Amino acid sequence: MGLDIDNLPKFEVDEARKAYGKALVELGEKNQNIVVMNCDLSGSCKTADFCAKFPERFFNMGIAEQNMMGVAAGLATTGKTVFASTFAMFATGRVFDQIRQSIAYPRMNVKIVATHAGITVGGDGASHQTNEDIALMRVIPNMSIIVPMDYNETYEVIHTIADLSGPFYVRMGRSKIPNISKHLPGYSFEFGKSTMLVDGSDVTIIAMGLMVGKALEAAVALKKEGISARVVNMSTVKPIDEEAIVKHARETGAIVTAEEHNLLFGLGSAVAEVLTHRVKVPEENVGIPDVFGESGQPDELMEKYGLTVNEIVKCCHRAIERKDEDIPRKCK
Repeated sequence: MGLDIDNLPKFEVDEARKAYGKALVELGEKNQNIVVMNCDLSGSCKTADFCAKFPERFFNMGIAEQNMMGVAAGLATTGKTVFASTFAMFATGRVFDQIRQSIAYPRMNVKIVATHAGITVGGDGASHQTNEDIALMRVIPNMSIIVPMDYNETYEVIHTIADLSGPFYVRMGRSKIPNISKHLPGYSFEFGKSTMLVDGSDVTIIAMGLMVGKALEAAVALKKEGISARVVNMSTVKPIDEEAIVKHARETGAIVTAEEHNLLFGLGSAVAEVLTHRVKVPEENVGIPDVFGESGQPDELMEKYGLTVNEIVKCCHRAIERKDEDIPRKCK
């Protein structure tokens, strides 16, 4: 399984959140214990279809996100599998206390599925561009985190976590993204495991979410320069696939991470924690600087904050150059 870097297909694009809505309806048909909650955003979060088909198991909590999380925890105590959704900004920061105390601490079976994460929310600006959500969820014990790379993987993720007990945070964006996994023969999402999309020997690019597509483009650009880049989709951020990280680090000798999240305490930090304890190789990170976002078109914001193919390529060069250095140095 894998992609041919010399003959990458033309990927179709679609919104991951649409796959979420489709999966919910299918789950609702099979499992009477599936309950869905939202906060006046069922159209945007794509939970409206579940509401239309199973109104008795759908709860619109209004603009009261803290209350939604508390009620979700309560429903979970009765044996329900609860999917609670809103925008990522409101699904993590506004409700941190409720998630920590009522969901994660007692290990409630609540799946927090957030949409509109990252700066690609665009014109809504800094107030809605959550670049800190993974950091917030990573530090909560018992919380698992998944950032699907595309439509197909999102669909599989939702079906998978419905059968797994305990709290989950699933992060999706607003924009259409390449449907990469559709072109991986035999691919199936496995919780806690990463996927090598392209093999390479000089450097490994570990990416999540919409940055997986950028990583593949960077690998193509690097191939033209004579550099062999390995590309890995790290959709499960917690628990992270530690053994895969160590394997890729030892085989290629350099790591670059790419994420639509603050450079602090996201994917890059999680990978660095593994490398610090297991294997010493240079690591460079592509992500959002420690600043707030601003209003703008998604592509303009991606360019301004360095979430580009060119930035990944530059970081790969720097990581390779550092293979013989003793002093670590960051890309930014």
